[in-house]
Amino acid sequence: MSTYYTNDRTTQIVLYLLKAHGIRKVIVSPGTTNVTLVASMQIDPYFELYSAVDERSAAYMACGLAYESGEPVVLSCTEATASRNYFPGLTEAYYRKLPVLAITGCHGSNDIGHLRPQVIDRSEQPVDTVKMSISLGKCKSQDDEWFVNVQTNKALLELTRNGGGPVHINLSYSGSSFLTRNLPSTRVIRRYSQFENVPSLPNGRIAIFVGSHKKWTDDELNAIDSFCANHNAVVFCDKTSGYLGKYRIDYALIAAQSSYTPHTNNPDLLIHIGEVSGDIYTQGSLKPQSVWRVSEDGEVRDTFKRLKNVFAMPEKIFFTLYKDINPNNTDEYLNACKKEYESIASQVPDVEFSNVWIAQTLIGKLPKQSILHLSIFNSLRSWNFAPTRLDIQTICNVGGFGIDGTLSTLLGASIAHPDILHFAVIGDLAFFYDMNSLGNRYVSNNIRILLINNGRGTEFRNYDHPCVLFGEEADSYMAAAGHFGYKSTTLVKNYALSLGFKYLTASTKEDFLNMYEQFTDPNNREAPMILEVFTDSKEESNAVYAYRHIIKECVLEIKNKAKRFVKDIIKR
Repeated sequence: MSTYYTNDRTTQIVLYLLKAHGIRKVIVSPGTTNVTLVASMQIDPYFELYSAVDERSAAYMACGLAYESGEPVVLSCTEATASRNYFPGLTEAYYRKLPVLAITGCHGSNDIGHLRPQVIDRSEQPVDTVKMSISLGKCKSQDDEWFVNVQTNKALLELTRNGGGPVHINLSYSGSSFLTRNLPSTRVIRRYSQFENVPSLPNGRIAIFVGSHKKWTDDELNAIDSFCANHNAVVFCDKTSGYLGKYRIDYALIAAQSSYTPHTNNPDLLIHIGEVSGDIYTQGSLKPQSVWRVSEDGEVRDTFKRLKNVFAMPEKIFFTLYKDINPNNTDEYLNACKKEYESIASQVPDVEFSNVWIAQTLIGKLPKQSILHLSIFNSLRSWNFAPTRLDIQTICNVGGFGIDGTLSTLLGASIAHPDILHFAVIGDLAFFYDMNSLGNRYVSNNIRILLINNGRGTEFRNYDHPCVLFGEEADSYMAAAGHFGYKSTTLVKNYALSLGFKYLTASTKEDFLNMYEQFTDPNNREAPMILEVFTDSKEESNAVYAYRHIIKECVLEIKNKAKRFVKDIIKR
C-alpha cells in the first residue's frame, strides 16, 4: 500500500491548491484514471473522503454536503460514462449555485476519436452544468507547470465567485509511482472584493503597470496620485495608458535596451491595471517579486507570470483603500526611474529616415489637444520611443491587436469630436486594408493621416524578428511585399485627391522637414490630409536597432569586468 503522494506534478499541483484554498471534502467513485488523485488523497489526513459507487448519486450527495456544510465539495471519478452521470447533480448545483468541483480522470486528449475503450470527448459541457471547465495535461516544462498552476487556481476561485457554482477539471491519468513524501508547494492565487479584509502592502518599491485604459476620471487620477505619493510608487505607461500624472514613466525606452538591465526592473510589487498593452519591451523586462491585478471583472490575468492576488473592485476603490495603509512617503523609486529615463533619452541617436525618426521629429509639433491614433506594430513601437505629450491623447487598437481598422477607428473618433484634429500614423499594409473608410461621407476636415509606406510589412524585416533568417525571401509571403502598387508614387495620391483629400508626400528627411508644417497646421481646415512618407525597410530596422542599443554592450562589459576585477582584488 502506498503511503506517499504521487510523483505526477500536475496532480501534485491540484492537491496542493485544494489544501491551500481550504477544500477538503471529497466524494470518490471507483475507477482507474482517478487512482493517482485518490491514492494521494487517502494518505493525507487533511482530506475527508467519502465513497459512492453511483456517480449520479455522488453528485447529488455533493449538493447536499455542500449546502449543509457551506464548503466546496470535490467529486472524483474515472472517464467514459462515469463522468456523464454527474450531469443531473451538476445541473442542480448550477441553478442553486453550490460549489461542487467535479474532477474527472482521463487518458488524455490525444486518444479522443480513435476508438479507444472508455475514451470520450469532454471538451464541451452543457451550458447549465458548470461555470467553468478546464483540462490539465502533463507538466513537461516550466511553461506547462505555469499553465496548470494558473488554470487550477482559476477553477478553484470560480467555485465561490459571483455567488458560486459548480466547476469541472479534466485531469489526465499519469499512472505514476508514489514516492513523494512531502507535497511540493506551488503558487496560490487569491481573489478579494472591496468588502473583504485585504492583504497588507509589501515593503519596498511599488510599480503600477497600466495597459490600454479607458478614459480616466479626475477621481481616479487623484486616487492613483495620492497612492503613489504615500507608497514610493511609480506608474509605468505607454502611449495607450492614458495616465499623464506626476508619477508617469515612459518605460519602453528603458526596457528596450537589449544590452542593459536597470535596477528599476525589479519592483517588490507590481500592480497591474488596464487591459492589453502593446509595450512588449516593458512587459518582457519587468521582474517583480509579486503581482497584484486590479480589475472590476475579477478575472485571473497572469500577464507577468507572478500573479499573487486579484482585486475585483474599481481602481479608484483599490487605491483609496490602500492610500494610508503603511505609508512610505518617499519619491526614491520615482527619482531612480526618472534618472534612468533621462540618461537614456539624452543619448538618443540621429537615426535614418524612418518611423522612429519621424516620431521624434513630429511629437513636439502636433497641435495641442489633438488626438493621435497609432497602428500596430511598427508605428506604436516607434512612437512609444518618443516623449509623451501631456496635452494630446493617444490611441491604438491593441485590444484585438490587428492591422485592420485604424482608419475606421480614426473616422469614428473624428465624428465624436468634430472640433478636434485627429491624426493617424499607419503603415502601408494597414492603410490599404482599411482604405475604403476614407470614402465614407462622414470624413471631415479634422482628419490627418501620416502613411508610412515601405512597400511591405516592415515588421517582418526587422533585425530582431524571426523572419530575419529568410532575408529578402521573407518578402514574398511573410512580409507580403509588392502589393498595392509597391510604393507607387501615384496610387494613394490619385485616390486621395479623388476623395477630396489634400495630398502631401516626402521621401527624405529634408522633404519631411519642408512638409510637416502644412500637415500639422491647426488653422488649415480646408480638407482632410494625407502625408505619404516613403521609407526603406532596412533603414526602419536600423533605426529600431539603434534605439535598442543606446547603451552599448561594450561599455557595459567594460564596467562588469572592472567590477569583477575590483571584487577579485578585495577577496585577495
